[in-house]
Amino acid sequence: QVQLAESGGGLVQPGGSLTLSCVVSENIFRVSTMGWYRQAPGKQRELVATVTTTGTTRYADSVKGRFTISRDNAKNTVFLQMNSLKPEDTAVYYCNRQIFLLSWGQGTQVTVSS
Repeated sequence: QVQLAESGGGLVQPGGSLTLSCVVSENIFRVSTMGWYRQAPGKQRELVATVTTTGTTRYADSVKGRFTISRDNAKNTVFLQMNSLKPEDTAVYYCNRQIFLLSWGQGTQVTVSS
């Protein structure tokens, strides 16, 4: 079974930055468009950024200009650089494929608060 392992979350002040990482256990990563999702308390999980196998990226309007998604195919890893963080970015962040979702990992908590 393919496993997803997210890391890098934490507590940060508004305006701060964090970089999240997600390692995928198998080479299915290399043929997949990957995405970062987030789920805030009481809200549905939403897709915030995607990156194709060739590096084309797309972002939700709420994070455009502040977040950058990237990938390292040699290490089966996808990253999310988050800058200018806002309290409304507080959520559990997950990675997964954009389609044909894999079993979800545990996610990593991001809390933006002063």
